[in-house]
Amino acid sequence: MSEKTLAGPLEGKAAIVTGGTRGIGFAIGERLAKEGAKVAICGAKQETVKRAVEQLSAVADIYGESADVSKYADVKRFVANVKSRFGAVNILINNAGVGVFQPVSELSPAEWDRMIAVNLSGAYYCAHEALPIFRQQGGGDIINISSLAGRNPFAGGGGYNASKFGLNGFSEAMMLDHRNDGVRVSYIMPGSVDTEFGGPGGQSAAGWKIAPEDIAEVVSTLLQMPRRTTISRVEIRPSRPPSR
Repeated sequence: MSEKTLAGPLEGKAAIVTGGTRGIGFAIGERLAKEGAKVAICGAKQETVKRAVEQLSAVADIYGESADVSKYADVKRFVANVKSRFGAVNILINNAGVGVFQPVSELSPAEWDRMIAVNLSGAYYCAHEALPIFRQQGGGDIINISSLAGRNPFAGGGGYNASKFGLNGFSEAMMLDHRNDGVRVSYIMPGSVDTEFGGPGGQSAAGWKIAPEDIAEVVSTLLQMPRRTTISRVEIRPSRPPSR
């Protein structure tokens, strides 16, 4: 019997994962697919979306589309297409993110605008489109992938810190707005994760960082909690970072 035919804990659910072509987003999409969900991913580049869909299609029903979450028109189109394809949207994982790390005096307005647009406005656009679907269906789950940078400022992080502090506040306010609509809102704040996000050097060989699959494990746990319970935020750190 193939993996595709095995029932899982998320069987029958339809999930959107933004920034799902690599790193944390890819790991989350793969985990949700293995647990029975129909998964839709988006990314900024069609070629990376196509490659990720090809990799994940062996696991489950996967839909992919190029969409820039910083553009409301892209998000509106993408969510509508997912709803048309799967007939529902039950889970939204706002994972897409960018980071430029410079002192404020050296951070360009374009770099600032891009981080706020992707990391914060993108999450709003996606939630804004998903929430009416959730309300019509009687509920849903939103999980925002934030960062420990959303509570711990650091030098060179002015723009990134601002976007993630904002995402945390947005998540908590949205939870209060929509908890009585059957919508659970959570956010995850990882520390150092072993992805390409930190720069062109790619993944580390040290093995001390959080694996993307570890974040996917947390997402799975949140989604499988009884509906009476919401885990509103999770902090996750490497167990043994290098000594300074």
